[in-house]
Amino acid sequence: MTTVPSSTTTSAALLLRDFSLEMTGKDTPKLRSAGRLIPQGTRINVTYLGNEDLSMRLTAARAVKDGGFVPVPHVSARRLVSRQELEDFLTALRDEDTQSDLFVVGGDPARPHGPYSDSLDVIRSGLPHRYGVRHIGMSGYPEGHPQIPRAALWSALEQKAAFLASEGLAADIITQFGFDADPVLAWIEELRERGVDLPVRVGVPGPAGVRRLLSYAARFGVGTSTSIARKYGLSVTNLMGTAGPDRFLHALAQRYDAAVHGEVKLHFYTFGGLDATSTWIDDFRTKEGLK
Repeated sequence: MTTVPSSTTTSAALLLRDFSLEMTGKDTPKLRSAGRLIPQGTRINVTYLGNEDLSMRLTAARAVKDGGFVPVPHVSARRLVSRQELEDFLTALRDEDTQSDLFVVGGDPARPHGPYSDSLDVIRSGLPHRYGVRHIGMSGYPEGHPQIPRAALWSALEQKAAFLASEGLAADIITQFGFDADPVLAWIEELRERGVDLPVRVGVPGPAGVRRLLSYAARFGVGTSTSIARKYGLSVTNLMGTAGPDRFLHALAQRYDAAVHGEVKLHFYTFGGLDATSTWIDDFRTKEGLK
């Protein structure tokens, strides 16, 4: 007898098709072991941390490419001390042939270290395009940003989308991670109503300790009320436990409607656990019959 897949399974398969991952320069040694579980051609973002230098970022991007994946190096606008630093980074990426995809974010510093106050400044500089970047990723914040008004976030996103379209550059949006599918889907619906039809990669926390997840959530303004924690599977009374995104993905798959939400995929934040996240994804896809 033929088994007919449920609509939830079908939606989960759509969401998990062409998922992406995130890593830091320090994760480079882990990529070799994790790589056996990651489908070839997977996009892997390489973060731009303040405590990692150009050499570490380039080594990570090169390792991603050599592993058969697509490197997506990050640029943190407010961390750049000069236009020359940005040009040096883009030149180095081009020399390694790892420059085609770039993710541009404002970054953590409250005040810019140089001439770029936000990601829009970097994009409008024209330098990424000039150095061979063909695809640019940008951030989305379904639950808002701790320091930036919601109206300003929408304005910046719409301006970036319009500018990139005018330059003929492909783009997508990666959302901040969250524990509740409802605000994510509501945000995507508003995005479509505003006329932005770019693909969206929903940020998903990889499996991690509860204490660590709650710490990251507090840092980035992600909701962790008792009801949300319970919905996700977090135990605020057992901070030594661990949690994975099973319930979040099921909730997302149940309500995802391609006709309403457009092209949506998943982006996994690994929190230093590249091996653990890759194993979890592989196990989830097997358990859900998605392989």
